[in-house]
Amino acid sequence: MDTAHVRDVDPAVADALAGERDRQEQTLAMIASENHVSEAVLEAQGSVLTNKYAEGYPGSRYYAGCEYADEVEELAIERATELWGADHVNVQPHSGTQANQAVYYAVLEPGDKILSLDLTHGGHLSHGHPANFTGQIYDVEQYEVDPDTGYIDYDGLRAAAESFDPDIIVSGYSAYPRTVEWDRIQAAADAVDAYHLADIAHITGLVAAGVHPSPVGIADFVTGSTHKTIRAGRGGIVMCDEAFADDIDKAVFPGGQGGPLMHNIAGKAVGFKEALEPEFEAYTEQVVANANTLAETLQDHGLSLVSGGTDNHLVLADLRDSHPDLPGGDAEDALAAANIVLNGNTVPGETRSPFNPSGIRAGTAGLTTRGFDEEATAEVGDLIYRVVDNVESDDVIYEVGERVAELCEEYPLYE
Repeated sequence: MDTAHVRDVDPAVADALAGERDRQEQTLAMIASENHVSEAVLEAQGSVLTNKYAEGYPGSRYYAGCEYADEVEELAIERATELWGADHVNVQPHSGTQANQAVYYAVLEPGDKILSLDLTHGGHLSHGHPANFTGQIYDVEQYEVDPDTGYIDYDGLRAAAESFDPDIIVSGYSAYPRTVEWDRIQAAADAVDAYHLADIAHITGLVAAGVHPSPVGIADFVTGSTHKTIRAGRGGIVMCDEAFADDIDKAVFPGGQGGPLMHNIAGKAVGFKEALEPEFEAYTEQVVANANTLAETLQDHGLSLVSGGTDNHLVLADLRDSHPDLPGGDAEDALAAANIVLNGNTVPGETRSPFNPSGIRAGTAGLTTRGFDEEATAEVGDLIYRVVDNVESDDVIYEVGERVAELCEEYPLYE
């Protein structure tokens, strides 16, 4: 990616961009919410569309000169509709959180009730955490995973819904490694006459490719991020039945945003086109296969995994059994020193601070984009455990870092 003009104007920013490119190329990105987009998506997101205000929607803008902005947004909508099969798609949200905000704004009033998964059990901030706007504007109660299995307690969810009588139930998660049974959550929503919002931010690409069941056509609203497993332009998306189309569009603009980021929507359009190619299904299948290999490898080394494995792109390890004195944040720091980048994460029954919790979360979407297969992913699992088991050994961290450097060279990011 050429940054010659940036260097001419602002060498300090150019240095930071070059450093970030080097960091990405020389580390293994295993944060489950991250991925690597193609150079085509990067070009689209850095295009002249960043100059264009396009408040409104295609064919109904508040500014002149939007003919090409309309064309790009219409392409993004058409491709999203084909990928996920929704009646109506809004591609303007700046993030998955703002997509969720649009749904709440469209159908809830302040003080209405949200039932969602507890953050420490795999939920998300925008589903009702008190630090987020949702926890401050709405009345929130939360369900949990089964403490013995690590799976969503669907019966407990149903009981919580019947007791709490929510206005909306939120499904879809940020640290849940298993297949979601959307129909069971929908049945709980139907039983109490609540809306159902399915947030597929992490599994957007897996759903698009059919390697995870889709909530489209089951839930009233489906939201997601467009830069995780789908590898498109950074941002969010809302999908819904045609009956809610006007309410959702008004909630996005002017309800929650002004001008859309048309350069990001261009990146979404390009990424969605890539996801419609046959190669994308093979990619997502490999993501899941690699995640299973990673899970098996870590378990073979004695790490406890929440739910005992994975059905999607991520694994969540609870370190309290195997390494009771090692917080996840400390493990994260040691792994980062070896150029393996993942994150410390809360686990069900969390006893530590969320800033240095008891687990680590790792995803395989980024590795798979680089071309890693099961054999290479198994080796990464071995390297992760070696660091986790020797966090205070500079020699081990150095040796693992050397092997990571070889893997990064063997599986280059941008050639």
